[in-house]
Amino acid sequence: MQTTAEEIDALLPQTQCTRCGYDGCRPYAEAVAAGEADINRCPPGGEATMRRLAAATGREPRPIDPECGAVPEPAVAYIREPECIGCTRCIQACPVDAIVGAAKQMHTVIADECTGCELCLPACPVDCIDMLPAAPGEGQVRWPAETDDDRERAERARRRFFARNARLAREGQERQARRERRKAALRDKTAGDRKTEIAAAIARARRKKAANHRGTEAQSEEK
Repeated sequence: MQTTAEEIDALLPQTQCTRCGYDGCRPYAEAVAAGEADINRCPPGGEATMRRLAAATGREPRPIDPECGAVPEPAVAYIREPECIGCTRCIQACPVDAIVGAAKQMHTVIADECTGCELCLPACPVDCIDMLPAAPGEGQVRWPAETDDDRERAERARRRFFARNARLAREGQERQARRERRKAALRDKTAGDRKTEIAAAIARARRKKAANHRGTEAQSEEK
């Protein structure tokens, strides 16, 4: 029986780091299940995860693909807050909404929710984010998860990833709806303007015709 994307996703560390070349652990799991991706493209999961994927899918074990990067040590992002300019780019880049802040306000990382994915690093225009060794209960889950705490943290990262994607999809739909409403309003306004212009042109033509008629009558009376 073919291994499902859900079963493969359960074997992944949920860092959502995209090093595999996909937009998160679930998209990678779907690609592996469909036979579109190899089992050795998850550096955070390391060799142990690769072997579990091999056993689950019936494929031969292979070394971690070097194109995906080296197996990382558990780390957590820290923002040097005095240097933060409040651009929100790291917030937009975080796949699990582990960074909080607002435009032109200082940002900070929720260490317990950070997966150590490093996606915030290239997003920061002032290079004020460091990846530091994670304390117990912080940063990338030790994977494969051997403790209840690690399993819970991986599941929490999965939920936050899905929740963020759902929020982004909803916000995208709302933006599209607003654009459509603006377009419709513009069309209605343009149609209304055209009707007003046409009505004004007809009124001018009628006034001109009436004026010409009165002028003709006056000339007839003079004669």
